[in-house]
Amino acid sequence: MTQIRHSVVIIGGGAAGAGMAHRLVGQLKCQDVAVIEPSEVHYYQPMWTLVGAGVVKRETTWRKTADVLPRQARWIQERVVAVDPDRQVVETQTGRKIGYDWLIVAAGLKLDWDKIDGLRQELVGQDGVCSNYSYATVAYTWELIRNFQGGVALFTMPPMPIKCPGAPQKIAYLAEDYFRRKGIRDRSTVHYLTSTPAIFGVEKYAKALMEQVIRPRDIKVSYRHNLVAIRPKAREAVFENLDSGETTVLRYDMIHITPPQSPPDFIKNSPLANAAGWVDVDPNTLQHVRYPNVFALGDCAGTPNSKTAAAVRSQAPVVVRNLAAAMQKRTLSCAYDGYGSCPLVTRYGRVILAEFLYGGKVRETFPFDQGKERYSMWLLKRYVLPIVYWQGLVKGRQWPWPIPRDFGSGHGPV
Repeated sequence: MTQIRHSVVIIGGGAAGAGMAHRLVGQLKCQDVAVIEPSEVHYYQPMWTLVGAGVVKRETTWRKTADVLPRQARWIQERVVAVDPDRQVVETQTGRKIGYDWLIVAAGLKLDWDKIDGLRQELVGQDGVCSNYSYATVAYTWELIRNFQGGVALFTMPPMPIKCPGAPQKIAYLAEDYFRRKGIRDRSTVHYLTSTPAIFGVEKYAKALMEQVIRPRDIKVSYRHNLVAIRPKAREAVFENLDSGETTVLRYDMIHITPPQSPPDFIKNSPLANAAGWVDVDPNTLQHVRYPNVFALGDCAGTPNSKTAAAVRSQAPVVVRNLAAAMQKRTLSCAYDGYGSCPLVTRYGRVILAEFLYGGKVRETFPFDQGKERYSMWLLKRYVLPIVYWQGLVKGRQWPWPIPRDFGSGHGPV
């Protein structure tokens, strides 16, 4: 039996869920909104690349979930284990059943560390194995980079889709730059092994990376190579060639692992899922193709865009407008164009800002060629985008908005 019921239920309190909650209570004036989110902490994950490179302190990348969500919404601090869209009920791990009239799924995705043979999450952060994809392990990335004395540094990229697909190569570029500045580059091998067939999915930026970063800095790249096993004590990594099926064992002195990623189990095992396990939504309206009272955005949505915070920022206004139209039984007229953005950090103080739509069509914001490394884009990544995130995205605001005078003191936990 349903214990409680809300007009709108949001699954997830991350960038997508928190921002939607603010939009619902602020723009649509919804009086009965619930957010189901188990974590007490909300992380600004895009900054972990710079944490792993020693630029930013890890402790500055989080806020309390209670301070991120709107007070007008009810926060249900539990984990979702099942969704029954036919009965319009969400079930949590305690057995609580929560009914809804409208459902917004913003549950993110799952990191599958154990899909790599020999690896468990607790093994990351020791024996030369690091990853920027976890708050618990990101500091160890910087420890390895700054203490590196030469040898082989491996950086991996699993099969798509993953969140922030540029992040696995960004840390490789920053590590290479640090080794060069430290004077040990001549005795260091920087090897990026990716499951993808190209360095980046948009041709313009792939060409820019090859010409400005990969070739001139002698970074070794192996395409269509997927990490399938690791032997931490022996410091050996096993890669499968996805074209030939052959495996190769590489020894390393440090390895940065990007874990395989997949939809949350409760989505994958529900009628909401498409064949790949993601929420089956129309890629333009973001409304579920079979359940018109369900919408999804962010990493869990089954849309062919890059899974980034920038995508969420473009998806959120579409969802709130189309939800309002659906509530009023009007035609959904707002469309998401697949916008995504990736600040490709190519070295300390330089960024190539990639911006694109569905199909890899380039759509740039600034009146200059963003396919070139620029210090100005580094400043955007380092200083501006955190403000856009904390004061804009998760608060449900579009630019411009008033920035509090005391914001400069708010880069740490609040």
